[in-house]
Amino acid sequence: MHTDFFDWLAAHEGRQYDLHLKHINPAFVRMLRAIGFDKRYVRGEGAYLWDEHGTKYLDLLTGWGVFALGRNNPKVKSILQQVLARDLPNLVRMDCGLLSGLVAEMLTKHAPEPLSRVFFTNSGTETVETAIKFARCATGRNGLVYCDHAFHGLTTGSLALNGSTFFRDRFGELLPGTTMVPFNDLAALEEVLSSRKVAAFVIEPVQGKTCAVVADGYLADAQRLCRRYGTLLVVDEVQCGLGRTGKWFAFQHWEGVEPDIICTAKALSGGFVPVGAVITRPRIMDRVFDSMERCVVHSNTFGQNDMAMAAALASLYVIEEDHLVENAATMGDYVMQRLKLIADSCPFVSDVRG
Repeated sequence: MHTDFFDWLAAHEGRQYDLHLKHINPAFVRMLRAIGFDKRYVRGEGAYLWDEHGTKYLDLLTGWGVFALGRNNPKVKSILQQVLARDLPNLVRMDCGLLSGLVAEMLTKHAPEPLSRVFFTNSGTETVETAIKFARCATGRNGLVYCDHAFHGLTTGSLALNGSTFFRDRFGELLPGTTMVPFNDLAALEEVLSSRKVAAFVIEPVQGKTCAVVADGYLADAQRLCRRYGTLLVVDEVQCGLGRTGKWFAFQHWEGVEPDIICTAKALSGGFVPVGAVITRPRIMDRVFDSMERCVVHSNTFGQNDMAMAAALASLYVIEEDHLVENAATMGDYVMQRLKLIADSCPFVSDVRG
């Protein structure tokens, strides 16, 4: 490989689809070619992409939701470049890093006050896996309840909470003890919780796959049922959290909701370095890490690496400094109003949700 990495890379330009066809995922390549999306993108900035011909595209996929701050946000990029240039003592293991402590402090500042502990992960699905383990450990129960059409990730534990057979089929037996209930159905939820065998009820306030929103009052009532039957309430804010809905977390749109565990990721990365976080109560974390012997009984290799923590810290800083939560609320109201006008006059639009 040449010293100038991009000179070396330029020598291979144009090979990407053939390389993926041969070495990565041929079915995906065939799909892109079939629909005419086999472009060669050369630049990304904000909400836009440019291909090799200079054509500009508005990217509404946003990397499956990671680009809440836009692609290549200059403030996040600057902080990452500074951290990379400093040769910090990364992943010492027998150490407590300052960066992770600061990220935890910023995250808990925006969560309900009793949720003051954070565990860092590498992805959204890993936050759900962590929530499963924490809930089972804290309650001494195995049962897990989730909603139809839910999407909590694709690793084995989180896949067991997936409300779509499309993703579950062909992968064999998944995590036992899981039960699906209809979304927004309190009676069905209480029927399952009343067994007093359920460790956690896991729910997205806004479902990532359907964009369905919890009904007004549903989360507060679900929380009341969870408290009554000794079940932990886990809100999956991996996609809808960190300002996307005009609140720091989507569940904050409804008064009186105070979950036991919050899962967050995606936008926390700034679109640069994978990172996730589980925000929870001290009593839950203390049940897991209940002695010096078990202080790393749940862990991961890269969860608190300096680049991930710098990306998270920079992203939270940008969200605060640029008032992105407030901007999302303002723009959300504007978009909903305009879309409803279209829906009223267009027979091809059946519903507007948000």
